[in-house]
Amino acid sequence: MTLPLDGLRILAVEQYGAGPFGTQHLADLGAEVIKIENAAQGGDVGRHVGPHFLGPGDSVFYHAFNRNKRSVTLDLKSGAGRAAFHDLVREADAVFNNLRGDLPAKLGLDYASLSKIRPDIVCAHLSAYGRDGSRAAWPGYDYLMQAEAGYLSLTGEVDGPPARFGLSIIDLMTGTMSALALVSAVLGARASGKGRDIDTSLYEVAVHNLGYVGTWYLNKGAVTGRHPRSSHPSLTPSQLYRTGDGWLFIMCNKEKFWPLLARAVDRPEWAQDPRYRTFADRLANRDALTQDMDAALSAATTQEWIERLGGIVPVAPVYDVAEALDSPFARERGMVVDVEHPQAGAVGTIACPIRVAGEDLPRGVAPGLGQHNQEYLGDRAENPDITGLPRAAS
Repeated sequence: MTLPLDGLRILAVEQYGAGPFGTQHLADLGAEVIKIENAAQGGDVGRHVGPHFLGPGDSVFYHAFNRNKRSVTLDLKSGAGRAAFHDLVREADAVFNNLRGDLPAKLGLDYASLSKIRPDIVCAHLSAYGRDGSRAAWPGYDYLMQAEAGYLSLTGEVDGPPARFGLSIIDLMTGTMSALALVSAVLGARASGKGRDIDTSLYEVAVHNLGYVGTWYLNKGAVTGRHPRSSHPSLTPSQLYRTGDGWLFIMCNKEKFWPLLARAVDRPEWAQDPRYRTFADRLANRDALTQDMDAALSAATTQEWIERLGGIVPVAPVYDVAEALDSPFARERGMVVDVEHPQAGAVGTIACPIRVAGEDLPRGVAPGLGQHNQEYLGDRAENPDITGLPRAAS
């Protein structure tokens, strides 16, 4: 048995969140991901993102995105650094970057530049707004995409200000999409013998994720907005409800769940109540249903309702981050694992959600800056013109 991506070698000119998140998926599945870092800038900027650190230039943030990778420092603006990089390209399947859209061509990271060295190389690009068009040179970040793609208009309470997701969801989804793009392009290159450029952007993934609310607008002119209690725009009950000590999220997104829920909360008559009998009835009377549900659910605690409703109707408690990661089910599913840091010891990390039958995924710690220079550069690892690192004292 082997991991699915054993034998895949990727050079990753990456930093911060979206790009490293995408290549971490690939490293978890067995790919050899070699981070190409700029030593003069302290390497991946994520190494310096606070407020939590394991040591100088070794942030906990960085460890969330870079396990199971290698690190090589190269000065891609020097002739010697580029020559060393090109030697690595000859033995690689793909070159990945998440730079501003106008930079890959300037640094020679696109297919037009690298196909001269290896015709079947895949050049995967993750940018803010794409590598062409009027915004190619614009910097951009997750929250900007959420704002422009309409997410803030969909999130939060009706009478509150626009609100973003609590997580950098566009970074995470664009990283994941870029991993899919890279693997797909490598599969094509292995079949055809010819590589290509392949692109994802934060903006386009953000717009793509509008999904059904976007197609509602495009086909019916319907502009979806915010609804009370984080409710679904057209299905109910599918929202937050109060319990005796907190909140539950209940989602009866199929008609079969409604009579089951009515019986479980000791209100079997609701199943035939003309106000609540169908999706359309319940939507028309959502405010009244919310009041009735709050009254019924306030008779017990959140945990009591989870024990009573779990497995019968779709239901979840509303946890904070600590409760989510400390929950017995998260531990049962192995979603929290430790990796061994050379100085800090055991470092907790959130496991890859992909399961490979018969295999345990690797649990390597994120690499130190230039940790693998000697392995990949040999004698050139001592040349500061190549690595950007000061020459070691003799």
